[in-house]
Amino acid sequence: MKNIKTNLSLLSVCIFIFLFSACKKTTVEPPVVEVEPATVDNIEIYGDYVGLIRASRNVEIRARVEGFLEKMTFNEGKKVEVNEPLFYINNAPYKARVEKAKAQLKKDEAQQAKAQRDAERLRPLYQQNAASQLDLDNAEAALDMTKANVSMSKADLEQAELELSYTVVRSPLSGYISERYVDIGTLVGNNAKSLLATVVKRDTVLVDFKLTSLDYLRSQRRNVHLGELDTTRSWQPTVTVTLADNSVYGAKGIVDFASPLVDPKTGTFGVRAELPNPNQVLLPGQFTRVKLLLDVLENVVVVPRKAIIIEKGGAFIFVIRPDSIAEKRYIETGPEQNNKIVVTRGLSANENIVVEGYQKLTHGQLVIPRTRNEEEAIEATVREQQAKKEGKE
Repeated sequence: MKNIKTNLSLLSVCIFIFLFSACKKTTVEPPVVEVEPATVDNIEIYGDYVGLIRASRNVEIRARVEGFLEKMTFNEGKKVEVNEPLFYINNAPYKARVEKAKAQLKKDEAQQAKAQRDAERLRPLYQQNAASQLDLDNAEAALDMTKANVSMSKADLEQAELELSYTVVRSPLSGYISERYVDIGTLVGNNAKSLLATVVKRDTVLVDFKLTSLDYLRSQRRNVHLGELDTTRSWQPTVTVTLADNSVYGAKGIVDFASPLVDPKTGTFGVRAELPNPNQVLLPGQFTRVKLLLDVLENVVVVPRKAIIIEKGGAFIFVIRPDSIAEKRYIETGPEQNNKIVVTRGLSANENIVVEGYQKLTHGQLVIPRTRNEEEAIEATVREQQAKKEGKE
């Protein structure tokens, strides 16, 4: 009987120890998760396109009078200044025309002077009835004809001098000149070859690219009118271009033109931007990648991309309430920039969201929220204590 009591006592002790151990194992600490507040930011929306660089001005140099090309006074491919002489055309025939026009003008002026004197002599005679009305009318008509001849001779002289000036072909602008298209001694102008060279102004360049009609529609809905300067906005549609080595060109351009028509063959419309090019880095005729700032979403709620979980029902995040309870919340998302996603509905600014450790969470679960700074502080403390321990050993 005594043994039975002893065995029962031992059994009770074992059961108590087992139950105590089981209770101890079921006590689970709340999971530690890393949180950070949802922030407000400005998100820039870009579009990528293929663009073509062209000079802001591209002027053809042509011969305006006919003659043999005598001289060229520029270095091909180099910079020329406005009004700088470039080509000389044989001017002997045009000098002769100028001298002939001058002589004709002197002749007509002499005839005008004679007619003036004749008319002045007849007027007092007519008043004294010593000359007829017909004689006076003839004299005044002759004077008017000589005045007209003088005017015509002056115009002929100006035309001859203008044609003489065209024998020196000058640059219409400052820029870089192409190679010559004709050789010295060639007959140029009129029915002969008239294109001599081309001058391009490339310290400012234009980039042309195409937008789809869908991009245009989205811009209109966001009240962004490409090619128009809107002073009510804090930003303007700008472009950046990529160089041949995939580096980004340092200067940005402003969109200054958008075509009012859509190409029915491609469904696109043309857009143009102007960029400064003081060091001649961008060359006309060069293809480039264009990045266009289409819109800026101002003061929108954004969260890190890693905080969003995607499932069949949509996108959701875990929000930590002030009582440290995790709430599974479905959200609507917008554009993404630099690993930040816009939340258009379902979240307010400064709410704490889980960015690390959400894999072990369920809705309504109690958690221990910690920020990145707190995590780093704890890790630093642990490392410091470990270092002290190793130093004592």
